[in-house]
Amino acid sequence: MAPANTPHAKTAQAKTQFGYRRHPDQDRPGSSPAAHPVVIVGAGPVGLSLAIDLAQRGQRVVLLDDADRIGEGSRAICFSKRSLEYWDRLGVGDRMVEKGVVWSVGRIFHGESQLYQFNLLPEDGHKRPAFINLQQYYAEAYLVDRINELPEIDLRWRNKVTALEQRNDSALLTIETPEGAYGLNARYVVACDGARSSLRQMVGAEFAGQVFEDQFLIADVKMTAEFPTERWFWFDPPFHAGRSALLHRQPDDVWRIDLQLNRYADPVLEKKPENVRPRIARMLGHDKFEFEWISLYKFQCRRMDRFIHGRVIFAGDSAHQVSPFGARGANSGLEDAENLSWKLDRVLRGKSPASLLESYHIERSAAADENIRESTRSTDFMAPNSHQEARLRKAVLSLAKETEFGKRMVNGGRLSVPCSYDTPLSSLDADTWRGGPPPGGSMLDAPAATSAGKPIYLTDAFRKGGTDFTLLSFSNGAPIDAPDGVKGIRIGADGEFADPSGLVAKRYGAVPGAAYLLRPDGYVAARFRHPTRSAIAAALARAEGLY
Repeated sequence: MAPANTPHAKTAQAKTQFGYRRHPDQDRPGSSPAAHPVVIVGAGPVGLSLAIDLAQRGQRVVLLDDADRIGEGSRAICFSKRSLEYWDRLGVGDRMVEKGVVWSVGRIFHGESQLYQFNLLPEDGHKRPAFINLQQYYAEAYLVDRINELPEIDLRWRNKVTALEQRNDSALLTIETPEGAYGLNARYVVACDGARSSLRQMVGAEFAGQVFEDQFLIADVKMTAEFPTERWFWFDPPFHAGRSALLHRQPDDVWRIDLQLNRYADPVLEKKPENVRPRIARMLGHDKFEFEWISLYKFQCRRMDRFIHGRVIFAGDSAHQVSPFGARGANSGLEDAENLSWKLDRVLRGKSPASLLESYHIERSAAADENIRESTRSTDFMAPNSHQEARLRKAVLSLAKETEFGKRMVNGGRLSVPCSYDTPLSSLDADTWRGGPPPGGSMLDAPAATSAGKPIYLTDAFRKGGTDFTLLSFSNGAPIDAPDGVKGIRIGADGEFADPSGLVAKRYGAVPGAAYLLRPDGYVAARFRHPTRSAIAAALARAEGLY
């Protein structure tokens, strides 16, 4: 996407440009390139987050990017609760939320009438909101600042990978710089280099899926407005008849506007500010705004067949693409990073066999399929491809004015939620549960308290315990003898934490004596109504990929 040439866009980027620096690896003879455990290609949100995660686990990481600056334009703006909890573990969550615009309410309109509204986090007792809106360049800048605090990460700007040679136990990269080419040998390469991934081309892999013909205009505009901090989506609005529109607030009095265009619209003409301005003025009812960024895009719902090719692992947009409606792109990429990091760390340390990495492909390719399925449904509803689909949408929108089931059928971009994994790493329930996240589900947050009475959220207790497996247990007077290497979060009178509101037990469907084994990424590996050391050890071995 090409950014608009505006003063505001230039100002935003001026703070986040970096210089090229020569590295001693470039002075090694070509026959003896430097060797590194992990090389990550691409310093976007996914590559930056993965590098931090690995570094906090003690891994040394080389991070390469062919640019010398944070990406231009706001691009991804909508980050989910799950992503914020992950960024908390990386030490940047507070900064993201402090700058971001917090929201949970969305409204759907048809014409001038509101069909319904929704609240993505209607209950209290969570540390993080359902979503924040934050320009991607801020998120990337904060992640780079965190990287600068971690000596384990070597971030190299203007280092472009131009060739790849796969070997039995490593991958050899050829890297072009302003001072010439050099080589790097890596046990594993993680490709986070985006939708136009050069590494995907180097391994000979292609995307399979669908590219939709309808075009959408993005305009980020700076203005003072009284609109509430909510997600507003219109079908057939009076200011943009026959199409759809979206309005979202960002920090710094910047507003994201998406307008559906005719599939035959000329993208060069449509992107010119003098042509965009009348459209936005009709929507807002005034022209007192300045452009921050303008771009056009088409929906793409595609993914690679396999996310692992020898020693090269793909994550984020390099592995899969979805339409931006639903905030599934960047958030699913961040889920890739948190899923991969602990597995790659264990393999590099020899704690788990290399076959553990196959579970990354199993889990995240299934998640990509789910996101593509939901994204495709949203696209088909917003931009019908046939007269039959158009008639169905018209009928649904009419029903939604009068019925609850009609409202549930309206699809203006179903928002991202954590995926549930059907995975060989999970142990099946041996008991009956009446609630709580099942094996393969994401852990739930809840308010707790330390034994001294200090409030703490469960996600913070999980984060402060380290980077390994965790046993969340509910006391009944009999401490659980957990296997070595498993940290504990014990809730109850004889535990480190209390549950004054009762929400921890409620959200986990727990009774005294119950326990959950949580993976390092916060997913449930197993749960037990009557845990024993041998049962926990067996579930741990399965989750570690040991059998």
